[in-house]
Amino acid sequence: MVLKLHTHAIAPRARLVATICKELDVPYEIVNVEVYKGEQKTPAYREFQPFGQVPYLDDDGFILYESRAICRYIAKKYASENIRLVPDGSDPKEEALFEQAASIEMSNFEPFAAGITTEKIIKKHLGLPANEERLDELVKSLKANMDVYDVILGKQTYLAGDKITVVDLFHLPYGAVVEKVGYSDIFETRPNVARWWKDITSRASWQAVKESA
Repeated sequence: MVLKLHTHAIAPRARLVATICKELDVPYEIVNVEVYKGEQKTPAYREFQPFGQVPYLDDDGFILYESRAICRYIAKKYASENIRLVPDGSDPKEEALFEQAASIEMSNFEPFAAGITTEKIIKKHLGLPANEERLDELVKSLKANMDVYDVILGKQTYLAGDKITVVDLFHLPYGAVVEKVGYSDIFETRPNVARWWKDITSRASWQAVKESA
């Protein structure tokens, strides 16, 4: 059965899950959710995603929400000899480094990149002005964190080591927005970050879904 992804196709986390599917050549179907009309907040939708957010996955009746969990599930279920985006659990050190990288992204990247997205894109869509003071704080914090990324990526190819994982790809949707709204210097002016960012953004999987899942 084809994976069913209940979401709006341009939602950042929908495009993230689609990226993982493309990496592993896993077919999927978008079941459209009218997020701008609030469909994700209805009781019928919340039966499957209690927080009223997109996306959620239906894999032949197995329901899973939270995009990172969905990505890990797909990466484990469809891993092959050619590509493995999450550790297989056989090496505790490899798994620990993966979890370390996952924590780095969740704590030191996503909150700031998503915050910039809110101020520059979501508020504009809602007809609200950006909080410029808040935006400046977010950009300053993200730049400081990317300085640390540059040190890490100066010692290894990817965030969890020398093999790409879902954690690297987790950065794509909100990172692309940060770049699009005028902060490309956050990636471009740090040589190791610039190399890594060019690597992950040029992957065929992301190129296929960067506008819409």
